[in-house]
Amino acid sequence: MAKFGLSQSLRRVEDPRLLLGHGRYTDDVQVEGAARGHVLRSPHAHARIVSLDATAARAMPGVLAVITGEELRAAGIGEVPCVIPLKNSDGTPRADTPRLPLATGTVRHVGDPVAFIVAETAQAARDAAEAVEVEYDILPAVTDLAVAHEDGQPQVWDSAPRNTCFDWEAGDAAKAEELVKQAAHVTRLTVVNNRVVVASMEGRACAAEYDGATGQFTVHAGTQGSWLVKGLLANAVLKVPPEKVRVVTPDVGGGFGMKLYLYAEYALCAIAARQVGRPVKWAAERTEAFLSDTHGRDNITLGELALDKDGRFLALRTRNHANMGAYLSTFAPFIPTGAGTKVLASVYDFQAIHARVLGIMTHTVPVDAYRGAGRPESNYLVERLIDQAARELGMDRIELRRRNMVAQARMPYVTAIGQRYDSGDFPRVMDAALAKADWAGFPARQAESARRGRKRGIGLAYYLEATGGGPTENAKVVFAEDGMVDVYVGTQSTGQGHETAYAMLTSHELGVPLDKIRIRQGDSDTLPEGGGTGGARSLYSEGQAILVTTASVIEKGKEAAAELLEAAKVDIEFAGGRFGVVGTDRGMGILEVAARQRARVAAGEDTLLLDALETAKIDAHTFPNGCHVAEVEVDPETGHVAIPRYIVVDDVGHALNPLIVRGQVHGGVAQGIGQAMMERTAYDPESGQLLSASFMDYALPRAEDLPEIEVDLIEVPCETNPLGVKGAGEAGAVGSPPAVVNALVDALGGARIDMPATPEMVWKAVNAA
Repeated sequence: MAKFGLSQSLRRVEDPRLLLGHGRYTDDVQVEGAARGHVLRSPHAHARIVSLDATAARAMPGVLAVITGEELRAAGIGEVPCVIPLKNSDGTPRADTPRLPLATGTVRHVGDPVAFIVAETAQAARDAAEAVEVEYDILPAVTDLAVAHEDGQPQVWDSAPRNTCFDWEAGDAAKAEELVKQAAHVTRLTVVNNRVVVASMEGRACAAEYDGATGQFTVHAGTQGSWLVKGLLANAVLKVPPEKVRVVTPDVGGGFGMKLYLYAEYALCAIAARQVGRPVKWAAERTEAFLSDTHGRDNITLGELALDKDGRFLALRTRNHANMGAYLSTFAPFIPTGAGTKVLASVYDFQAIHARVLGIMTHTVPVDAYRGAGRPESNYLVERLIDQAARELGMDRIELRRRNMVAQARMPYVTAIGQRYDSGDFPRVMDAALAKADWAGFPARQAESARRGRKRGIGLAYYLEATGGGPTENAKVVFAEDGMVDVYVGTQSTGQGHETAYAMLTSHELGVPLDKIRIRQGDSDTLPEGGGTGGARSLYSEGQAILVTTASVIEKGKEAAAELLEAAKVDIEFAGGRFGVVGTDRGMGILEVAARQRARVAAGEDTLLLDALETAKIDAHTFPNGCHVAEVEVDPETGHVAIPRYIVVDDVGHALNPLIVRGQVHGGVAQGIGQAMMERTAYDPESGQLLSASFMDYALPRAEDLPEIEVDLIEVPCETNPLGVKGAGEAGAVGSPPAVVNALVDALGGARIDMPATPEMVWKAVNAA
């Protein structure tokens, strides 16, 4: 394969199927004889369960079972685990928050599952839930991250004094301290990264079956990787051999990190299916999703940027209070620590960095990875700090960035936090963005806005992402009986366009027409392992797995073609989907070779199929980066903010399909703008009730709220994978919040503003100024 030969803007092959309504999502899965499950949830943020009586509910028509937490404990059901074994800075382990699929003894947030009702119909299950009698002793609750760690606040867990479940640090504290003392100037800024509700278009759902004769569980669920859910469900909760659990993920309508995990409802459906002897199905309603899906972000971070007399960066220090919610979710402790801190250096040259992260428990929905998973939070802090430093020093904010950017000539470059950047041309990308945005022409546009009574600002944010994921990935290629080539992958599309990208890559390698390739995903029985989708890992990880697997197919094909063409294997060449004998016109297409071999095996011959399954080692991750420029216009009378212009120039390495890349950037920018300006997750401080528990109260951006998003790509190929690609799925959500807020601060003359910058907050800032 030519190293960087793929870059066609091909329309997504999966779109006709999905747009015509032929997609098959979890709630579309029809399992014969399925009963319906319903979760009874706590109405209180913090309470002791005094008693729970399900007698009346169990006697109601159509009710098959009412399962409680105490019954799960008695049956030996295990806990839904957090898989991150984080150590505190003093070497002690983080606090633990043990959680059965149903609460026992104490509930710790509104929506905490208390009982699972199984009935013939969903309505019968809901009716029975109302008949379950639960007596609660209501306890004080704390939902505010800013005060939760203070003395005297209600405790979420006795094992986490002052509600601090971990106190973690990274970097060189002593060197950073010394550089801060020596600095000519230190800029200090505290920023809020507001909690967001993920609100995927498709809600979570599950359908579970149990075969009593074999002890086999089959769970259909919308996940971001069946294998993780399978492993946690089998090993931690059900405590059965992993081969006794099969997880099948159909089409998924959006994930954004939230669908990575094993949730209580998936375990409850499996447990109930075994108990009642019938399949059990559950699907979340939208308010239920607000109360049970993991939330994202929710950090308060103090940053200190130390500079010398020439405006060069010396050190960066951060202290981050990260809200974990009521329980430690699957990956939660890793998000603000290992994930977030590795990009603190961004594209800049620091002599030292030190980060301290406190994980804080509150009586709220658990928080975990959300598009970008820690990296947007870190980039937001750094870019806000740089603008603030420029303002304090009276320097041009572009010049301050340019002076401190790592030059391409220094690649590979190891940052002060220990990350090795293999490639990047940061000044070139920034200059391209400035030119495309006509940064120099902004004063004229600002003056025109002023004539209409509007305040106009321009903001820039340079971001750097670090992709994540497992150290291996698998792929399998099977030449099917119907003449199609099935490619089984260990990742999971949740709307990104994987079917198109993987089919393009397979077609390029094997020379098989695109319409002869099917991408198969989501069934844990089809591959020994799969790393799933998260951390923008899919193309560079699965792409490498497809490369090694198709190479294996070609080697097998050469051996088979040599026998069929009566030639030595060394004389067989492969090009354009055809095996040929060197120096002759004798040859055979790969699909014909595969069909001939299948026929021979079917006839009982001991011969070689072209099918292959291979594992790729993922030795290094990637560092996509780019520059966002936003312009905002503020109506000072109402606080309304419009975004008339939005420019992105991205380096995602080799863009396999630029059309898909741009679509991913558009989606990420939309989510970032939503967080920056609209999305406010509000809890009542007294009762702990989630006040923004529906789309009546939680504002997602609509089409009219979003600008035209112009995206250019500058390809600086990644040096650590043969495709030259860098993860693109999360990039838009990383750069957009600081670009929008920096523009807003510029429009308001440097006024303090936090996310979400709602019209009310902006109006107050205008009047305060």
